[in-house]
Amino acid sequence: MLKGKSILVTGGTGSFGKKFVELILQRYPEVHRLVVFSRDELKQHEMAQQFPPDKFRQIRYFIGDVRDRDRITRAMEGIDVVVHAAALKQVPACEYNPFEAIKTNILGGQNVIEAAMDKGVSRVVALSTDKAAAPINLYGATKLCSDKLFVAANNFKGKRDIKYAVVRYGNVMGSRGSVIPFFLNKRSEGVIPITDERMTRFNITLTDGVNLVLHALEQMWGGEIFVPKIPSYRITDVAEAIAPGCKHEIIGIRPGEKLHEEMITATDAISSIEFEKHFVILPSIPMWDAQEFARTFNGAPCKPGFAYNSGTNDQWLTVDELRQLMVEHVDPSFKAKLL
Repeated sequence: MLKGKSILVTGGTGSFGKKFVELILQRYPEVHRLVVFSRDELKQHEMAQQFPPDKFRQIRYFIGDVRDRDRITRAMEGIDVVVHAAALKQVPACEYNPFEAIKTNILGGQNVIEAAMDKGVSRVVALSTDKAAAPINLYGATKLCSDKLFVAANNFKGKRDIKYAVVRYGNVMGSRGSVIPFFLNKRSEGVIPITDERMTRFNITLTDGVNLVLHALEQMWGGEIFVPKIPSYRITDVAEAIAPGCKHEIIGIRPGEKLHEEMITATDAISSIEFEKHFVILPSIPMWDAQEFARTFNGAPCKPGFAYNSGTNDQWLTVDELRQLMVEHVDPSFKAKLL
């Protein structure tokens, strides 16, 4: 599907963007062009050392901000596929800087939608988060709004041959700003701060996150929210995997945090379809035959009352499994601390 295509990834120097670029270059060396769009020149410089344009002739580095409609429109010249990963993601930062979160996560998403429509892009997949389901913090609220924008974009595309979809998943193991590097840095002090011993989270690796995006690009009809079936972990098990024997200091839940995350609420489940390895939340305004969609990919409607919650999940990572995943998937700079 990607052979000979031109691809743009916004937020391309982030954790997801780097893994996306790495896997695309490995799996689809025949792509015509791979554009890394981001606003940080230093991160682009550092990424260019890993993926130098003179070696990987498909790659381009494009400095810009999704807030800038003109710049993102120019970047999409000749682009076939867009993966929208740019966002302000840190919950406390979004709570303290709400207008900035809205400008990037909502208005930036609108710019991506309209630029893709104007420039003849054929497929757009936007990254979401479990915090967008029944949000209680501004980050989740902005991403829920963004999800709605990308789903609704399919309603006003006119006769253009373009499809928009969303992928929603949980915490990415070892990504920058996640709990794993934080616990690693605290381990030397002998005390690990725990917000609440009951806390659980969904977990996904960067590779699996990229695979979900590629799956969505392959199967999307337009307007879906793809949700993977992934395991949960207990925050106390993460602490044990990283710092066995360290004391746990309970510090209380921070503003905007939940004990457990959801990816599909009971209300969402009414219009959701379950497949072997993932779920799909259907668009609220019907755009195509949902029953035909389910039959095509061997799915079935979710059961009444179903909700996909990290605390009631039927898949759990053990301490040993967590430690192994950390060794395999965290940032290389942290591996020596884990081993």
